[in-house]
Amino acid sequence: MTYEEFLDEVTTLLTELYDLEDAAAIKLVMDAQEAEFFSVHDDVPAMCTPEQAKLDAIKLFEQKQNKQQTHKKQQQRVQQKKKL
Repeated sequence: MTYEEFLDEVTTLLTELYDLEDAAAIKLVMDAQEAEFFSVHDDVPAMCTPEQAKLDAIKLFEQKQNKQQTHKKQQQRVQQKKKL
C-alpha cells in the first residue's frame, strides 16, 4: 500500500471505529502528519500495512481523547481558582 493509501486507510478506520465525521478524521490525520507522526511510515514503506493503519488510528484517537481530557481538567482548575 502506498503512503497516501495508508493515510486514507487510517482516516477511514477513524470514521468506522470511532464514528467520527469525515472532516474530523481528515483533520486528525492531517494534524498528525504535520506533527510528523507518520514520518517513519514515509521513510519505511513496509510499515504501510492495514494492521499498522489500525494501530495508528487507535493511537491517534486515544491521543486526541487524552488531550481533550487534559484540556477539560485545566479548564476546571481555572474555574475553581476564579471561585476562590
